[in-house]
Amino acid sequence: METLLDKTCPICASPHQALFFEMLAVPVYCNLLWSDKQAAQNCPKADIKLTFCPSCGFISNVAFAPTKLGYSQAYENSLHYSQRFQDYAESLAQQLVKRHNLYNKDIIEIGCGKGDFLIELCQRGNNRGVGFDPSYVPLAEHNSLNNQVQFVQDFYSEKYKTYQADFICCRHTLEHISNPADLLKPLREAIGNRLNTVVFFEVPNALETFRRLAVWDIIYEHCCYFVPTSLAQAFANYRFQVGEVRETFAGQFLCLEALPINDTSPDTVPNHDDIEALRGDVSAFTKKFQTKVQTWQQTLAKIAKAGQKAVVWGAGSKGVTFLNLLKLRDEIEYIVDINPRKQGMSVAGMGQKIVPPEFLRDYQPDVVIVMNPIYEGEIRKMVADWGLTPELICV
Repeated sequence: METLLDKTCPICASPHQALFFEMLAVPVYCNLLWSDKQAAQNCPKADIKLTFCPSCGFISNVAFAPTKLGYSQAYENSLHYSQRFQDYAESLAQQLVKRHNLYNKDIIEIGCGKGDFLIELCQRGNNRGVGFDPSYVPLAEHNSLNNQVQFVQDFYSEKYKTYQADFICCRHTLEHISNPADLLKPLREAIGNRLNTVVFFEVPNALETFRRLAVWDIIYEHCCYFVPTSLAQAFANYRFQVGEVRETFAGQFLCLEALPINDTSPDTVPNHDDIEALRGDVSAFTKKFQTKVQTWQQTLAKIAKAGQKAVVWGAGSKGVTFLNLLKLRDEIEYIVDINPRKQGMSVAGMGQKIVPPEFLRDYQPDVVIVMNPIYEGEIRKMVADWGLTPELICV
């Protein structure tokens, strides 16, 4: 481990954390939409300095400053325009409704984004839903659901403790909160003695990032990176009995289900073998990260030397990080995204224009760099249907 810091772990209260990786001057927002290329290139930037807790496996950005972030309606990270992701979300909703008998029940979603998943849960079980998210954008198609689903354009906090539910879900929000207690403590207090309230959380899987080298997932918005041990510990700290933690979406996500308990939650027993294995992963991470970046620099140099046109597919966090880490301001002119809310906007940091997939019919790229391999089949079919035959390279 490179540098030991006297900094208390917010999960297990260990007094020391090990600094193992730095990425400096990265865009503060990967998912903020910029209408002006120059403004996108001059976007706010900040540092990432990752530490590892040798006691519970929690990884965090100790350089994170919450005051640099302010989520608004301009923040756009919805993945529901992809059929592949829709299939996953619909399957997940169906599983949760059946497993927890969510029929004619009350549901809360914390960090509901644009509301797609909450609506799916409510429609499948004729449930009533409340979604909390400052980035929620009122949509005309939601008007018909006003009597069934409502949205609060605010962060979930203690002031909403009077809202009660049979099922509380929170997907891809906890990793944005530097101290998980800031959400889990008021949530547990709000639940009180309603011990049948099921809690479901989904977060990015840090094993995918640091063991399987999905390095483009390291972004400033994510100040926390969870593995199963640290995620379970975070909930046990606040009187939740964790039922299971499982990998989903081809290992890219972790899902946790838990129930509140009244007694002081028993200490979880960390899996020391798992933590030691992760310790080895993070110790080797910087070198492997640099090797991966160098390999991509060489690949892009070959593409340029051959006079080929390349585009990146996926203007989410992965695509933005890829372009910025490799400093691809001029080498790649366009980035493709299926989300119409992103199209016509510019990427933070490097300023590439975000174009719809149909743009490729005229542009006819030689190479398409696919930022998330889980969407490769969907993308391959789309370009083939247009009679295009570019080389698809997954990062």
